[in-house]
Amino acid sequence: MNNATLISPQIVIRHLKSLANPKNVAGMARYGINPQGTLGISIPTLRALAKRLGKNHALAQELWDSGIHEARLLAGFIDDPAMVTKTQMERWAKDFDSWDVVDQVCSNLFDQTPFAYEKTLAWSGRKEEFIKRAGFTLMACLAVHDKAAPDVAFRQFLPVIIREAGDERNYVKKAVNWALRQIGKRNVKLNQAAVAAGEKIQKQESKSARWIAADALRELKSEAVRKKLTGRK
Repeated sequence: MNNATLISPQIVIRHLKSLANPKNVAGMARYGINPQGTLGISIPTLRALAKRLGKNHALAQELWDSGIHEARLLAGFIDDPAMVTKTQMERWAKDFDSWDVVDQVCSNLFDQTPFAYEKTLAWSGRKEEFIKRAGFTLMACLAVHDKAAPDVAFRQFLPVIIREAGDERNYVKKAVNWALRQIGKRNVKLNQAAVAAGEKIQKQESKSARWIAADALRELKSEAVRKKLTGRK
């Protein structure tokens, strides 16, 4: 396939279907990935295809609307964050049906949009499991990727993390934990704030909250993290 033919969504989808691997689908399902509409194509293969395609907002919309799992992952890789609107983010979020699509779209596209912080706060309070996961996934991704953001941008997330730590749903609690850990690994002051938040969560009467706190505090209080944040060898 050459770059010219790849512009057609029909040809891209046909190419994706030619790469289908049913054995991989079964393996992915064991890791909690929704097998419906899934072809079993690896992320490295999709990233290589995305590199050949380049950024293409219109094509990304067509691929997303196909409903095919890998086509949606590919859409997140090739869409242009500068062209993404709030409406698109809401529309795609309503289609989220698998944790890996949530994480890839948030970490490769949504966290680069001007609306990332706004959607983080809005989605973290939603009832839908995968939309709520997206809110906390965005927190984690912003903590890693937005190097220039001030501490206050992440301090505002800590009360939300404390508030939602009692959600027992697996894909939510893991994202809450992820967000707390990534915020706490930005710098010394945020580490202290995240540890304080974890200690508050630890006191909640919830299995989810206790797991989130124990796991996050184990890492955030570790010697490895402290050395990295202080620059000690």
